[in-house]
Amino acid sequence: MAKKKNITVNDILIWYTDYVLQHNHKPKTVFAFAKANNFEERKFYDFFGSFETLENHIFKAFFDNTLNALEQNEDYISFDARNKLLSFYFTFFENLTANRSYVIYVLEQHKNSLKGLKTLSELKHSFTNYIDHLDIELIDIKQEQIDRIQRRGLKESAWLQLLLTMKFWIDDSSPSFEKTDIFIEKSVNTSFDVLDVAPIRSLIDFGKFIFKEKIHMN
Repeated sequence: MAKKKNITVNDILIWYTDYVLQHNHKPKTVFAFAKANNFEERKFYDFFGSFETLENHIFKAFFDNTLNALEQNEDYISFDARNKLLSFYFTFFENLTANRSYVIYVLEQHKNSLKGLKTLSELKHSFTNYIDHLDIELIDIKQEQIDRIQRRGLKESAWLQLLLTMKFWIDDSSPSFEKTDIFIEKSVNTSFDVLDVAPIRSLIDFGKFIFKEKIHMN
C-alpha cells in the first residue's frame, strides 16, 4: 500500500491521540508511529521534533480552537473582560470534554502538580498572553515597575486558576460536568469581584480628599 503523502498537523494529532488511547501508552518510536499510520517517518519531523513537542501542541490546539470559535461570535467581541473570560472557560472545557479520555490519560497522574507540567507549557504561554490582552482593569499606580508586577501577578494567578479548574474537572463525576460549570462561574466572578477597582478608587479619592482638607485646616 502506498504511503500517505499529504499529511497535515491535524492528521498527526488525531493519529497520535488515537494511538495513545488504543495502546494505553505513547508510541515507542516515531518510526513505529509512522508505520502504524502508513506515512513516512520524515513527514513527522516536518511538524514536530519529538512526541513531547507534539503533546505540548495538542493542549495549545485546545486553546486555539477555543479562541477561534469565540472570535466567530459577534456577541463575544462586544463582551467586557469578565464575560469574555467566562465564555473562554466554558468553550475551553467543552473542547477538553470532547477529548476527555486523552486529557485524563495525560493529566490524571499529574493532577496535583499541574503547575510544573511541561506538557502544558505552550498552553500557559497562549493563555497568559490572552489574559494580558483582555484589558482587565487594575489600579493605576502611575509607576511602571509596580504596574509590571501587577500584570505579572494577574497572569500567574489567572493561570493557577485555570489549573485549579482543570483539576476540579478531572475529578468531576457530575452529569454533563455541571459542577465544573458552577465552579467556573463562581471562581471567575469571585476573581473579578476581588479585582474590582471602583471601591478601591473611591477609597483612594476619599483619602486624598481627607488629606487635602486636613492640610487646609492646618
